[in-house]
Amino acid sequence: MTRTQRIEIGGTAADDGAAFLAAWRRAEAGDQAEDRVLAFESLDAFLALVSPERLRLLRHVRASPEPSVSALARALHRAYRRVHGDVTALAEAGLLDRTGGAVRATADRLTATADLRP
Repeated sequence: MTRTQRIEIGGTAADDGAAFLAAWRRAEAGDQAEDRVLAFESLDAFLALVSPERLRLLRHVRASPEPSVSALARALHRAYRRVHGDVTALAEAGLLDRTGGAVRATADRLTATADLRP
Protein backbone atom coordinates (compact mmCIF):
# COMPACT_ATOMS: atom_id res chain seq x y z
CA MET A 1 0.00 0.00 0.00
CA THR A 2 1.35 3.42 -0.95
CA ARG A 3 1.44 5.94 1.89
CA THR A 4 0.94 9.45 0.55
CA GLN A 5 1.73 12.65 2.44
CA ARG A 6 -0.32 15.58 1.16
CA ILE A 7 1.38 18.97 1.23
CA GLU A 8 -0.51 22.26 0.94
CA ILE A 9 1.46 25.39 0.06
CA GLY A 10 -0.17 28.78 0.55
CA GLY A 11 -3.86 29.15 1.23
CA THR A 12 -5.64 31.16 3.84
CA ALA A 13 -6.77 30.75 7.42
CA ALA A 14 -10.30 30.35 6.03
CA ASP A 15 -9.07 27.42 3.88
CA ASP A 16 -7.50 25.82 6.96
CA GLY A 17 -10.70 26.30 8.95
CA ALA A 18 -12.81 24.77 6.19
CA ALA A 19 -10.49 21.76 5.96
CA PHE A 20 -10.66 21.28 9.74
CA LEU A 21 -14.47 21.41 9.74
CA ALA A 22 -14.66 18.95 6.85
CA ALA A 23 -12.37 16.52 8.70
CA TRP A 24 -14.44 16.94 11.88
CA ARG A 25 -17.65 16.14 9.98
CA ARG A 26 -16.07 13.07 8.39
CA ALA A 27 -14.96 11.87 11.83
CA GLU A 28 -18.46 12.42 13.26
CA ALA A 29 -19.87 10.38 10.38
CA GLY A 30 -17.54 7.51 11.31
CA ASP A 31 -15.01 7.92 8.50
CA GLN A 32 -11.83 6.30 9.79
CA ALA A 33 -9.64 7.50 6.91
CA GLU A 34 -6.46 9.18 8.05
CA ASP A 35 -6.03 12.45 6.19
CA ARG A 36 -2.45 13.64 6.68
CA VAL A 37 -1.79 17.17 5.48
CA LEU A 38 1.38 19.15 6.01
CA ALA A 39 0.67 22.85 5.43
CA PHE A 40 3.14 25.62 4.63
CA GLU A 41 2.47 29.34 4.56
CA SER A 42 4.58 29.83 1.43
CA LEU A 43 6.74 28.08 -1.14
CA ASP A 44 9.80 29.53 0.59
CA ALA A 45 8.76 27.85 3.86
CA PHE A 46 8.28 24.53 2.07
CA LEU A 47 11.65 24.77 0.30
CA ALA A 48 13.36 25.63 3.59
CA LEU A 49 12.24 22.23 4.91
CA VAL A 50 12.46 20.09 1.78
CA SER A 51 15.74 21.10 0.18
CA PRO A 52 17.25 18.99 -2.62
CA GLU A 53 19.61 17.32 -0.10
CA ARG A 54 16.74 16.53 2.27
CA LEU A 55 14.70 15.14 -0.62
CA ARG A 56 17.65 12.86 -1.46
CA LEU A 57 17.70 11.77 2.19
CA LEU A 58 13.95 11.03 2.13
CA ARG A 59 14.31 8.99 -1.04
CA HIS A 60 17.17 7.02 0.46
CA VAL A 61 15.40 6.10 3.70
CA ARG A 62 12.21 5.30 1.83
CA ALA A 63 14.14 2.72 -0.21
CA SER A 64 16.55 1.67 2.57
CA PRO A 65 15.63 2.52 6.16
CA GLU A 66 18.76 3.00 8.26
CA PRO A 67 19.35 1.75 11.82
CA SER A 68 20.76 5.11 12.95
CA VAL A 69 21.61 8.65 11.91
CA SER A 70 25.28 7.63 11.82
CA ALA A 71 24.54 4.83 9.36
CA LEU A 72 22.47 7.22 7.26
CA ALA A 73 25.27 9.80 7.18
CA ARG A 74 27.73 7.13 6.03
CA ALA A 75 25.32 5.86 3.35
CA LEU A 76 24.81 9.39 2.02
CA HIS A 77 28.54 10.30 2.31
CA ARG A 78 27.62 13.39 4.33
CA ALA A 79 28.74 14.86 7.64
CA TYR A 80 26.91 13.44 10.66
CA ARG A 81 26.11 16.93 12.01
CA ARG A 82 24.35 17.96 8.80
CA VAL A 83 22.43 14.70 8.47
CA HIS A 84 21.39 14.87 12.13
CA GLY A 85 19.99 18.38 11.59
CA ASP A 86 18.13 17.27 8.48
CA VAL A 87 16.71 14.19 10.21
CA THR A 88 15.57 16.28 13.18
CA ALA A 89 13.78 18.82 10.97
CA LEU A 90 12.12 16.15 8.80
CA ALA A 91 11.06 14.09 11.84
CA GLU A 92 9.54 17.18 13.52
CA ALA A 93 7.52 17.75 10.33
CA GLY A 94 6.32 14.15 10.40
CA LEU A 95 8.17 13.02 7.28
CA LEU A 96 10.53 10.67 9.14
CA ASP A 97 9.97 8.14 11.92
CA ARG A 98 12.76 7.76 14.51
CA THR A 99 11.30 4.88 16.54
CA GLY A 100 14.07 3.00 18.31
CA GLY A 101 16.74 5.27 16.85
CA ALA A 102 16.20 3.97 13.32
CA VAL A 103 15.41 6.38 10.48
CA ARG A 104 12.40 5.53 8.29
CA ALA A 105 10.25 7.50 5.86
CA THR A 106 6.62 7.92 6.89
CA ALA A 107 5.41 8.13 3.28
CA ASP A 108 6.15 6.62 -0.10
CA ARG A 109 4.95 9.67 -2.00
CA LEU A 110 4.66 13.41 -1.41
CA THR A 111 1.95 15.29 -3.30
CA ALA A 112 1.99 19.07 -3.17
CA THR A 113 -0.64 21.62 -4.06
CA ALA A 114 0.27 25.29 -4.30
CA ASP A 115 -2.34 28.01 -3.93
CA LEU A 116 -1.68 30.85 -6.38
CA ARG A 117 -4.12 33.30 -4.85
CA PRO A 118 -2.52 36.45 -3.39
